[in-house]
Amino acid sequence: MPRFSVIVPAYKVQAYLHECLDSVLEQSYPDLELIAVDDCSPDACGAIIDEFAARDPRVRPVHLTENVGLGRARNAGLEHATGDYLIFLDSDDSLTPNALRAIADRLKETSEPDVLVYDYARTYWSGEAVRNQFAAQLTEAGPAPFRLVDRPGLLRILMVVWNKAYRREFVEREGFAFPPGYYEDTPWTYPALMSAETIATLDRVCVHYRQRRHGSILGTSSRKHFDIFGQYDRVFAHIDRRPGLAHWRPVLFRRMVDHFSTVFLKRGRLPRGSRAEFLRRSRAHYRRYRTPGAPVPLRTRARHVLVRLGTHRVYRLLSLASRIHRQTVRRTKTLLRRARGAALQLHYRVQLRLPLRADRAVFSSYWGRGHGCNPGALESAFRTWAPHITTTWIAHAEHHHTIPASTRRLRPGTAAYWTALARSKYLVNNVNFDRRLVKRPGQIMIQTQHGTPLKRMGLDLQDRPAAARGTDFAELLRSVDKWDYCLSANRHSTLVWERVFPSSYTMLEYGLPRNDVFQRATSADVSRLRELLGIPEGAVAVLYAPTYRDYRRTQRQALDLERVLRRLGPRFVVLTRSHHAYEAPPASASGDRLIDVSGHPSIESLCLASDALVTDYSSLMFDYAGLDRPIVIHADDWEAYEAARGTYFDLRAFPPGAVARSEDELIDIFASGHWRGSRSAQLRAAFRERFCPYDDGRAAERVVRRVVLGESAGLPPFIPLGERHPVPSATAARPATPLATVPPPGAAVPVTENL
Repeated sequence: MPRFSVIVPAYKVQAYLHECLDSVLEQSYPDLELIAVDDCSPDACGAIIDEFAARDPRVRPVHLTENVGLGRARNAGLEHATGDYLIFLDSDDSLTPNALRAIADRLKETSEPDVLVYDYARTYWSGEAVRNQFAAQLTEAGPAPFRLVDRPGLLRILMVVWNKAYRREFVEREGFAFPPGYYEDTPWTYPALMSAETIATLDRVCVHYRQRRHGSILGTSSRKHFDIFGQYDRVFAHIDRRPGLAHWRPVLFRRMVDHFSTVFLKRGRLPRGSRAEFLRRSRAHYRRYRTPGAPVPLRTRARHVLVRLGTHRVYRLLSLASRIHRQTVRRTKTLLRRARGAALQLHYRVQLRLPLRADRAVFSSYWGRGHGCNPGALESAFRTWAPHITTTWIAHAEHHHTIPASTRRLRPGTAAYWTALARSKYLVNNVNFDRRLVKRPGQIMIQTQHGTPLKRMGLDLQDRPAAARGTDFAELLRSVDKWDYCLSANRHSTLVWERVFPSSYTMLEYGLPRNDVFQRATSADVSRLRELLGIPEGAVAVLYAPTYRDYRRTQRQALDLERVLRRLGPRFVVLTRSHHAYEAPPASASGDRLIDVSGHPSIESLCLASDALVTDYSSLMFDYAGLDRPIVIHADDWEAYEAARGTYFDLRAFPPGAVARSEDELIDIFASGHWRGSRSAQLRAAFRERFCPYDDGRAAERVVRRVVLGESAGLPPFIPLGERHPVPSATAARPATPLATVPPPGAAVPVTENL
């Protein structure tokens, strides 16, 4: 008996059916049966289902002799289901990678609940994916399993059948079945959630809900939308048969009214001449099932008036008044915002006429993010080597907790922000300040940069439209002309910066201040950081930090980290760090061995805590090389990346360590011990010699003494690479032996890894 029965009804979806069925059969959790129901589809759906069944015994085809509709097609699939849990999937949607494994793990963690609710994301033809707006209701915090009365907020999530897993014994005991007609999910999902003795949640996107360019069947004009009345009759009948569920009537009544108004107000759903009839029937149901007790939000009260009165004229008057109110509020806010902006610019112009404050310095990084990177290291060095300078950090409010207590905090766009930009002598950033900044005589701007360039930058992007993305190069050069100093970590960086950011600034080849900590940290610091991150003692911690892909509209995860960890065994832990431009972490990190550190304020701390770095083309590799710890490059799409972004050298020909061109090669590099073997050490040594000549732990001190204290001579000499002793990793002393838990190259791979 399989763990899951995945039921997929198909009708006129031949263009999407392959993707749907593949998304099920390619799951890393193979214990399933796929019941594909051909609802007498006039296109090639039936043939596609038979093709899949011919090549995979887990596919159980069901061919109906007549078209019965979505609900009854699902019932036909139910009759053939033998799995412990039922999962429904619409044939134009798809499961996300590893979804079934995550569902199986959560079911086990929560003692086999009757219903498990998981998340979904709407995916659009443009490539955009938007997660369910009520995802917070799926938090796994708190006791589990539970009953709906403990988490009534679950009813705010889209009431569909395909974002839940149902215990088959529970479904059979309750006698659940899908009715005919539109909105067939309604009399299934409400009763299922209300009747379930045990419910659990999974805070993970498991389904991609396709939004077709021309909409779904529910968006077509048809009298079948009147089916909604019968569906809610069935829901209330279910409650009437179970007096213990009566307390749900107020909430259900409010949801019903919201649903009726949505159908009525959606353009094109109801045929001409039927709208008045729909309102009359809505009013009848309102009176029949009215149950006070559930508060109606202010934003939907007009909709409830529409259904209660059953007259569109009153609703239109209320809507007009509401629309006028919203427009008035919006225009007032716009006027106030413009007035505030004008006042701030006037304030700034006044401040520009006041004397500079020679004892003030302003810092920022990454467009208002928290204290960190090279500006963060320099800010700390200012307080150490030039304590007479008062430092200020500009960041958005959500990042203020990262700023040291001794440093003044400012939010972008405030009057104090413009005052600081106008009157501070020192301006430090790793990107550019506001383009409206006026560089005054006597002000000193330090451009720290934020890494060594592998990918093309600045003017070199003029013939790279995918990477440039509409960059105003004239504005870029105006910003560059404001720089007084630019920091460089090596000769390669110097040559690139001077060419792609041409101006009259002074280049300081002093190393990158953010890397100073690598030479100053101790083994006690490493142990403390690993404990704070939850890295088990004795584990090999791998920091995974991929970079941004300019050639992709949406960023997707290149590695199946859960599979990598399964193959490598319990010795390994992965710290997964997404690029700051990502909308979401690169993995659904959970548990003790896959730790999401995307929100950690200090990348330097993560480097210190790890034993190795896995990246693709991130500039982090140049910094990490200064630690003299193993680096593995995952270059599975080098040709595409190089073609879109452009690079300054072929990383595959001059890497800082072993290079993997696929996920399996990456696994083999760690399984065989090559990640920290002698060849990897040789590659890293050559890489360090070229790119880490100045990162000896005193870069920030050199900058402050040169720029602030005016010391052009007598600066600390550079420590040769051979005399540097960066803090070793926590597992550096362990022998580099191959893993016994992973098949050696050429050995047979477990069958589950091929599914």
